[in-house]
Amino acid sequence: MSDIQEIFTSLVYGTVYVEIRPPAMENAITDTFLITGGCGYFGYRLACSLLKNGAKIILFDTAAPKQEVPDDIVFIKGDIREYAQVEKAVTGVDCVFHIASYGMSGREQLNRHLIEAVNVQGTRNVLKACVEHGVSRLVYTSTFNVVFGGQVIENGDESLPYLPLHLHPDHYSRTKSLAEMAVLKANGTALKDGSGVLRSCALRPAGIYGPGEQRHLPRVVSYIEKGIFRFVYGEPSSLVEFVHVDNLVSAHVLAAKALISEKQHRSAGQAYFISDGRPVNNFEFFRPLVEGLGYPFPKLRLPISLIYFVAFLTEMIHYLIGPFYNFQPLLTRTEVYKTGVTHYFSMAKAKAELGYEPQEHNLDEVVQWFRSRGHGKKTHSSFLSQLLLDILLVFAFVVVVLSFLPSVGSG
Repeated sequence: MSDIQEIFTSLVYGTVYVEIRPPAMENAITDTFLITGGCGYFGYRLACSLLKNGAKIILFDTAAPKQEVPDDIVFIKGDIREYAQVEKAVTGVDCVFHIASYGMSGREQLNRHLIEAVNVQGTRNVLKACVEHGVSRLVYTSTFNVVFGGQVIENGDESLPYLPLHLHPDHYSRTKSLAEMAVLKANGTALKDGSGVLRSCALRPAGIYGPGEQRHLPRVVSYIEKGIFRFVYGEPSSLVEFVHVDNLVSAHVLAAKALISEKQHRSAGQAYFISDGRPVNNFEFFRPLVEGLGYPFPKLRLPISLIYFVAFLTEMIHYLIGPFYNFQPLLTRTEVYKTGVTHYFSMAKAKAELGYEPQEHNLDEVVQWFRSRGHGKKTHSSFLSQLLLDILLVFAFVVVVLSFLPSVGSG
């Protein structure tokens, strides 16, 4: 059994509960970076930033980026679930940014098989390839969720234990925990070519935002434009965090730099929470987007327990009919927790050890991005369509309420 296989075996079967310009990297001109999942929103932004500093970039992803790839960036089409493809991609690389993952939100969260294959097997393949081919540095993009599962966390830090695996409300968070544990445990593993050891670290970002973000913001805007965003939930005092894409890019560049000998490998074997460092109510964070697109901010506030129950019912329905009709749930249980329960973290460790200094951003550029693409309230909206939508929402609410009542004859 290989070192990497032993790491994953011990984690699964053991008792483990466990424009901003980033600083230039030393030796950046000669360094070659592989970015798994490099054609996604964040991966591509990271690649462009590194390229400006003179680095050589390889993007490894299942599909080419939608943007035009600069001549100095190499794209390799591949799948991290296939070791041979990963092995080919890491050859000659100095550092890997392992960003690729699956199942973060929406209906993706309900595809357990693919989540497991990408997040666990994929990470196993990346670690093994690094060791086999002498790649000395690896930065893993993790998540807040490795310690959060719906409990209140105020100004938490990296001393918090991993959330016990069986308490995770979704498989994405569970597999990201396993993957992060493996990445950090692999730190110090001897490279097969005898050139040294693998130095690895993990960054745990908050929800990412920025102009052109393609996972969360378009979904939010679609809910706003369809009239679904008619209520908020949870306590007004609940606080969560977000991270602007440029701050996250900066954190990754700094983390990779802190793995080199000139920096005493200070980030090796470490995990860091990364955000803008400004806790805010989830719905208040999106107020500028709602109002900036010309829509009224909702005044109705519902209890989080009701929304969680609706999310649970939706997941059960998806489980039954998903194989035939893979619809997009309005919210999953995990998304309810992540948006409605207080959890935010200290940036002290990232600031002290990485030199991370998040810059201040707002949603103005996001609003402008959507408006420039034709989004925003239309003055000629159909009164009839709005009335029908209101009727459907009221009907759905009544159905949920009635589901709590005992059936006739029950006692």
